[in-house]
Amino acid sequence: MPGLYPVLLAILLVLLVIQAFRLIWLVATPLGPVGDWHGREVQVLSPQSRWSLFNSFDPFFRAGPAATANVVTSLQLTLFGIRMNEGSGLGSAILAGPDGVQDSYAVGDEIMSGVKLDAVQFDHVVIDRGGVKESLYLDQSVPAETVGAEDDVETAAGSGLPSNGALAAADITNAFDLAPRSANGKVTGIVVSGRGDGALFKAAGFKDGDIIVSVNGQPVSSAGDISTLKGQIAPGARLSVEVERGANTVPIAINMGSQ
Repeated sequence: MPGLYPVLLAILLVLLVIQAFRLIWLVATPLGPVGDWHGREVQVLSPQSRWSLFNSFDPFFRAGPAATANVVTSLQLTLFGIRMNEGSGLGSAILAGPDGVQDSYAVGDEIMSGVKLDAVQFDHVVIDRGGVKESLYLDQSVPAETVGAEDDVETAAGSGLPSNGALAAADITNAFDLAPRSANGKVTGIVVSGRGDGALFKAAGFKDGDIIVSVNGQPVSSAGDISTLKGQIAPGARLSVEVERGANTVPIAINMGSQ
């Protein structure tokens, strides 16, 4: 069809002209706003408004303000250790009831009937006793001991400990009382307490309330670990244990003599 090609060519030329006008319009049209335009001014809040804003939320996602209680509890509870979590505002504590058995409780756990652990602070815990908040503090009536080289020699001499720091295996088994500590039905440590005057107990590096959590790098996970620990106390043996002491974990090396 000889007359079709001129028609198609004319259509193509028209489309090219349209695209050319569109390109010119695109280049000529300004990209920014047209007219008398001004950017928005920065809005600066007053100090009072900023204070109210930052008090309305916690940037660290903590549970809320620290709980306080002005009433000291009259319950027969003893606080042995505290483990805080400042990021979450939670934590756990080692408590013992009237029977003297220590157990670990997290915030929200029930300590006894009608009594829950509400909050953990650096030197005390807050318990919820039927809706009433009460405080229970760590026993700080005993001052911290300052031990020097001369004190170590005197302690060793008074306890029958050799000057090289070695302990007699036969004596150490009679110097300690070991009891399991459980949490949520699982054994999580071994509570260590001294017998007699406690001289040999202290000479070995322990303090009242210490809880053994690992022996030679193996974590304590069952009551059978007490028998395992006693079986490892033998002449010439060296034991490396880790104990929970308050909120800290302290390594203790026990070197037993050859006899």
